[in-house]
Amino acid sequence: MIIDITGLPPERIVFQPSPLAELGVALHALAEPGHHPGLHGWATATTAALKPDLADRLHEANFLWTTTFSDIFMPYAGIRGGDGSPGATLGEELDMLDRLDEDRFVTAALEFTCSAQYALGGPVRPDRALELAANRGPKQLDFTRRMLADPAGVRAWLRRLFEDCDQAFFADTWRRVVPGLAADARHKTELLRRKGLSETLRAVSPAVTLGLSEDGTQRRVEVDKLAGGRTTAADPAVGAGVTFVPSSFGWPHLMVLHAPGWRPVVHYPVGAPELPSPASVELIQLRMDALAHPMRMRMCRQLARAAYTTGELAETYGITPPEVSRHLAVLKKASLVTTRRRGRYVLHQLDVAAVARIGSDFLETVLR
Repeated sequence: MIIDITGLPPERIVFQPSPLAELGVALHALAEPGHHPGLHGWATATTAALKPDLADRLHEANFLWTTTFSDIFMPYAGIRGGDGSPGATLGEELDMLDRLDEDRFVTAALEFTCSAQYALGGPVRPDRALELAANRGPKQLDFTRRMLADPAGVRAWLRRLFEDCDQAFFADTWRRVVPGLAADARHKTELLRRKGLSETLRAVSPAVTLGLSEDGTQRRVEVDKLAGGRTTAADPAVGAGVTFVPSSFGWPHLMVLHAPGWRPVVHYPVGAPELPSPASVELIQLRMDALAHPMRMRMCRQLARAAYTTGELAETYGITPPEVSRHLAVLKKASLVTTRRRGRYVLHQLDVAAVARIGSDFLETVLR
């Protein structure tokens, strides 16, 4: 992932917490607790305390923070003529969400179906959005129909949903985490002033570095992710710059908003939880062998975000269903993939918690 920052002055690089982005990753942690082994206690207690109506509405829209992390959680990056700074309160950022023009709002909200077109920008094709949503299930199809027919109504519905989340649990959560996030943002801002961008990026994450293009003409922020993509921090329509947003709930995710015409945003985790005890030597060997194959590595990226059928994976990667089945069998033997049935379809999904343990499991195994 590359962000072109050629000619960008240091003062256009902003470190600032975002309550709406933090709400988004908190919702993700509730929906996908396997991604966040250090948050199980919080997620269990919060889920148990949700009123049934709010829980149902969250389930209705959870693909906005599970299949993808929607750009609607970072509206300050898409406001034309804005300065790219998050709001100080959730209410301020929800006001920013209301200010996004309709095309940008619809495109961002439907990213869960049109993610393959993300880097191309431009308005969503309704027929294609409906076709892709139908492949993801009736809940996504219904949401997409509502979005295309009444985007203003869906925007108001989402605002009420986020406001109800704030009242139910997030206001208390935000009060607890914001002092640490603000302190991290101040530290990174001061580090940028004293030590420069290269050292500051290393402090953000070992996966974020400062680099140059091969011909030496392009200065850029490079984020080491399996997902590719590139954008520029010099789009005058949204104000030149890059926004770095610290997150208490984000680990292990390091997310980059790189949609064309939006200000780039790097959403980075602050701190990481303790991981469970290591697995057996035999299981470690199985898992590392399973992940050594490049096609299985590519499949894991897809399966980490949502559940897919064998046929969907075959179409995505241009191989036959029997080939997909053979790769899935290896991943299942290593206990890296789970399966469940939906009607006549069998869905496969990556066990993210198991994958997250491999690094610490390996180190503890070789040192045991």
